[in-house]
Amino acid sequence: MRHLSTQEIVFMFIGGLAIFLFGIKFLGDGLQKVAGDKLRDILEKFTSNPIMGVLTGIVVTVLLQTSTGATVLTIGLVNAGFLTFRQAIGVIMGANIGTTATAFIIGLNISEYALPVLALGTFLIFFIKNKKANNFGQVFFGFGALFYGLSLMGDGLRPLRDLEIFRELTISMSETPILGVLIGIIFTVSVQSSTASIGLLQQLYTQGAMDLSAALPVLFGDNIGTTITAVLAALGASLAAKRAAAAHVIFNLVGTIIILTIIRPYTAFIASMGERFNLNPAMEIAFAHGIFNGANVLLQLPFIGVIAWIILKVIPGKETEIEFKAQHLDPAIVGQSSSIALGQAKKETLRMAELAQQGLSEAGAFVDTKKTRHAELTYQFEDAINNLDRKITDYLVQVSTNSLSDDESRVHSTLMNTVRDLERVGDHMENIVELTEYQITNKVKISELAMQDLKEMLELTNETLQQAVESLENDDLMAARSVVLKEEKIDKMERQLRKKHIIRLNEGKCSGAAGIIFVDMISNLERIGDHAVNIAETVIGEED
Repeated sequence: MRHLSTQEIVFMFIGGLAIFLFGIKFLGDGLQKVAGDKLRDILEKFTSNPIMGVLTGIVVTVLLQTSTGATVLTIGLVNAGFLTFRQAIGVIMGANIGTTATAFIIGLNISEYALPVLALGTFLIFFIKNKKANNFGQVFFGFGALFYGLSLMGDGLRPLRDLEIFRELTISMSETPILGVLIGIIFTVSVQSSTASIGLLQQLYTQGAMDLSAALPVLFGDNIGTTITAVLAALGASLAAKRAAAAHVIFNLVGTIIILTIIRPYTAFIASMGERFNLNPAMEIAFAHGIFNGANVLLQLPFIGVIAWIILKVIPGKETEIEFKAQHLDPAIVGQSSSIALGQAKKETLRMAELAQQGLSEAGAFVDTKKTRHAELTYQFEDAINNLDRKITDYLVQVSTNSLSDDESRVHSTLMNTVRDLERVGDHMENIVELTEYQITNKVKISELAMQDLKEMLELTNETLQQAVESLENDDLMAARSVVLKEEKIDKMERQLRKKHIIRLNEGKCSGAAGIIFVDMISNLERIGDHAVNIAETVIGEED
């Protein structure tokens, strides 16, 4: 093989790393699409005890191809009240085992088939007009890109073994394992992916650029490095996110400390295993990684309660928990009494309405303060509203299979319409948050006068929605009629604010970009007013 220039080495390495990272991301996204919306359901249903939590964490991480992604999903479910913090720790432990799957895939050493696999993926994406085939195409393309990137990276790294300075560094890492751990941490934090840094390590070891006693400390450093990524992601996030990141750090840190005390016998064990089973170098690293993470889980699994207790002491506080699950819908009642079943559905609809009110308040707080916590909570409320929309609608469809009296039919129709209106309220409050996020990202300044008008309209819309829900809860005709009057006021306010905005625009007090955001926001608030009046009108209709 001809001698490579420095430029070729650098380009092959950074290009290979880029293709490899893209391959992992594309593969994970493809697997997620193939799995559909099942990931969340898997996490929700199969985490009843710590062992099931670990197994679920493994499955979800293999499908996502990222332990960070699995952790983020888990945090969302803790915030939603679907999982307890203790269950989440089990999932995080499982995610650590699941993340070793990529190292085993790399160990299969099928780089020579990378290009045909890429071609197969491309064919399925571009030439087959079928969504499922396209999703599988994405999986194959990501798989091929992963191996092609690895192959390029390996070619770029090959000359390293002949560099004196690199040889000295690997000798130092063999003699001082902590140095290898630090290098592993630094590299993983730099590329923001432990999978990429472990893939790189497998290539270096395969090329003979370092021996096993130097490679293993770097591997354990990679494991700690991935927790720092989670810590950075959790800094401005919810309490659940901070606690999950802390669990991740404790788990990997404790495991690394334990393994460093027995690093020499562990290295000898992996080397003898490689010889006995005739493993290629990349597969040796994969086994070292898998055994380390697996043993770490077995060691720490009995202490999940202790870990949870420590973290709750270190990061105290009460999280805003949003109960996603339906609380009043008992399928057994449907067959027994339509009237009681409709009463239960009404209770759940009122709970959904409460979530819509809270979500709108959080959206308003985000518009005012720009604090990301309010945006996060709005999205969670919207998620909970969508979940209840599906559950209540399905329940009401079951009830409609019974023969209903005229009164029951009216209640049934009212609830169906109310649920739909509340779901739309959720969409509009999400739009308001997205518009504010756009404003922050693009540094758009909304004038003080416009902000004042916006806050006033937010307040009025909030009051109108609240009164609409009260009118439904208490069958209050006076409250319902008051909602109709307030909604007329909202409509009038929207027209006035549009005129005021045009005047500000003409006077140069407001930019075009700010104007677009402002007009879209008041338009969303006006629509929420429409949905509030729809709810109130069902009450007026019942009384007439």
